[in-house]
Amino acid sequence: MTHFLEFSNITKGYPGVQALSDISFGIGKGRVHGLMGENGAGKSTLIKILSGDTRADTGEIRIEGAAQNFHSTRDAFAARVTVVHQELQLVPGLTVAENLRLGHFPARAGIISFRELVEDVGSKLRDIGIDVDPRTKVAALSIGERQMIEIAKAVMQDARVIALDEPTSSLSSRESEILFKLIDRLREQGKVILYISHRLDEIFRLCDGCTVLRDGRLAAHHATMEGVTRDQIVSEMVGREISDIWGWRGRAIGEVRLKVAGLSGTRLPKPVSFEARSGEILGFFGLVGAGRSELMRLVYGADSRGAGSVSIDGRPVAASDPRQSIRAGLVLCPEDRKFDGIVQGRSVSDNISISARRHFSPFGILDLGKEAALADGFIKSLRIRTPSRKQDIVNLSGGNQQKVILARWLAEENVKVLIVDEPTRGIDVGAKAEIYDLLYSLAEKGLAIVVVSSELPEVMGISDRVAVMCGGSIAATFDRPEFNERAILAAALPDRSAAEPIQKVS
Repeated sequence: MTHFLEFSNITKGYPGVQALSDISFGIGKGRVHGLMGENGAGKSTLIKILSGDTRADTGEIRIEGAAQNFHSTRDAFAARVTVVHQELQLVPGLTVAENLRLGHFPARAGIISFRELVEDVGSKLRDIGIDVDPRTKVAALSIGERQMIEIAKAVMQDARVIALDEPTSSLSSRESEILFKLIDRLREQGKVILYISHRLDEIFRLCDGCTVLRDGRLAAHHATMEGVTRDQIVSEMVGREISDIWGWRGRAIGEVRLKVAGLSGTRLPKPVSFEARSGEILGFFGLVGAGRSELMRLVYGADSRGAGSVSIDGRPVAASDPRQSIRAGLVLCPEDRKFDGIVQGRSVSDNISISARRHFSPFGILDLGKEAALADGFIKSLRIRTPSRKQDIVNLSGGNQQKVILARWLAEENVKVLIVDEPTRGIDVGAKAEIYDLLYSLAEKGLAIVVVSSELPEVMGISDRVAVMCGGSIAATFDRPEFNERAILAAALPDRSAAEPIQKVS
């Protein structure tokens, strides 16, 4: 097979880390090719090199046999190479239309025609199958809608090589199907699609072949998916067998630790009530727009409460004040790690200790030795892959960033309730197992764990109880013995008239 896109002997190193070592493989024209590997395997580095954001130390990229020398993303764009990153690159204060035609506005005599801009973008979005008003500001869109706009931008640029990094991590099932149909259409047009995902079902549904990286090296290359199994891919990714990724284990469930009563707010007008007990992992499931993240932000105090109350061990938690929530032992790992979780431009150590510094700052003077020891301790105990505690957190993989956020809250001395919103979004199978094990360990110590996830297998796999949200309310709650995938999905659907009736609800 003639390779349209070829990586040849790509090597890239950073201080203390060899990110890529002699990576070589090719992809034919009109092919969708999967790129897999654990977080930290080198996928993001390879994609940055393809996009022109980073230069390889050695090796080259060839397109249609011609060597490319990308010094910047502008060079890659000129070569019609586009990368849709997992961390979105949109401008929140601009409209959808302005984002999609940024730098290429229709104008006559120097005057921009916004009417023409909106009509043109609206027509192209409809052709792609995306139902979003081009006049809407990006800031008003859900994460899933923003992801679709980012993908639309790549398509509208008429790229011949498109890399998609975890494109469905924020999409609903309906949006994912729209994307899959679009990818099939792009394949028919002869585009090369490099598809990065940890979701094996998507790799086998979409890809003609796949490449697996492990620890910066080429672990496997499959020109075709014929005869390749899921277990084989997992083994190639992690270098070991993982028979049960969930690893659920029972534990003693104690008294009510978190009580939410009649909680509502601007983005969640209907009152919601629920309880979580000591030692329990309570899962929240629902479709995109069901109100799961909005509810957790209200509980934590990140958004203003209109009504209702939150209490821990019977003691009320002050409304709309995250600082008081933290001091009361209620903490949140947010859905959007990039914008709401990590502190960009700061070190791993800073991100771990930022909330707990008051514990080792006598008389307002920071004890740097204690801060360093705290960071090093969590880096070791949580197996955070980083050259040192001084590494900028943006250089860590998504899974390791998530561990840093968890470490930040574990550094607090009195955490009683841990809310984790999409804890494994964009995280590989090996790192997922590590995070699940950490959640079980925390629950065994008496914490109440609330896990929000859009992945039903994950919710069912790790939870003791599942609350299903629909239309801003809790539609049903299931105990573990009554878990049933179809029943839970039925409870999540806005119109359940045609769905399987819920057989048993606790």
